Amino acid sequence: MCMKRIDIPMTQKSKYKIIDYTKIDGVSCPCGIARRGLYDVEDFPGTIHRTDIDRKAKPHFHEKTTEVYYIISCEPGAVMLLDDDRIELHEEMAFYIPPGTTHYLDGKAKVFIIALPKFDPKDEFVVEDGFP
Repeated sequence: MCMKRIDIPMTQKSKYKIIDYTKIDGVSCPCGIARRGLYDVEDFPGTIHRTDIDRKAKPHFHEKTTEVYYIISCEPGAVMLLDDDRIELHEEMAFYIPPGTTHYLDGKAKVFIIALPKFDPKDEFVVEDGFP
């Protein structure tokens, strides 16, 4: 199937962005180590994180941020805890996590996390007393 080429005037061309997660420094977060893509792109309303989740993940929530977790890979027996629910994980599943939802992943996993609006560390609250 052929696609028809559409010529866009130079003044209207978008500026694409390549996100190479191998070149983004990892930062500690309640889940493990996050590499936050699109953080520096003003025109994109969110961030996309490539996160290595380890067994030291901490229950947390956000007051303003909506997240979508996409499971790239996980160890057998890994579970996502969302408020009072425990969901067994497998590759290629995703979770929509609205603001106010206490969540964390128990087990090792590699995930993509889409955060809207852009991730703000001031909007991440660790539940110190453990999971409710």
